[in-house]
Amino acid sequence: MSRREPQVLLVVFFAVALLTAIRPSHGYAIWALEIFPAVLALAILIPTHRWFPLTPLAYRLILLHACVLALGAHYTYAEVPLGEWAKQLFGFERNHYDRLGHFVQGFVPAIVAREVLLRASPLERGKWLVFLVTCVCLAFSALYELIEWWVAVAVEGDDVGQEFLGTQGDVWDAQWDMLLCLLGAIASQLGLSWLHDRELERLEPPSGEPAPRP
Repeated sequence: MSRREPQVLLVVFFAVALLTAIRPSHGYAIWALEIFPAVLALAILIPTHRWFPLTPLAYRLILLHACVLALGAHYTYAEVPLGEWAKQLFGFERNHYDRLGHFVQGFVPAIVAREVLLRASPLERGKWLVFLVTCVCLAFSALYELIEWWVAVAVEGDDVGQEFLGTQGDVWDAQWDMLLCLLGAIASQLGLSWLHDRELERLEPPSGEPAPRP
């Protein structure tokens, strides 16, 4: 990864965020709520970049996740054109873009959690690492569902709450969201661990030097 790549990825995110901020379909309140997790991640990544830089894979996946969030923020997850296209093509009863979003919610954080645990804790590769990474992803997914509920209760009777929830009439929406997050976390670890390990090796300090700790 070149030294400038993180800056390039940051510029790409800002460009995408600005584009999605142009006349969002359901107003700026929904846009702000949906894109807030990406902004929060950015607020953590920028100040920690110098003393705890992540692997290129992690940064690129985070950008992918941020773009998924930004697109959902512009249209709301129930109305993203990609989901509407799939709905018509496959005869779905609902727009499934939110399902994709929650799959990515497990797929991307799994690599980030894996990296932090391997670099900043005594945990080693193995079953316990897979288990704990999956638990971290599910914990974040459950927290997000609680936040959606709190927002809906706080603005009860307002369209903002319902648009933010985006259940599309599915009483099992929260359970589906967490299931997709679980599947994403497992798929990420099964499919990308080998690549992630190769990139982690390149971050290891020369022999005799301590590894950086957050």
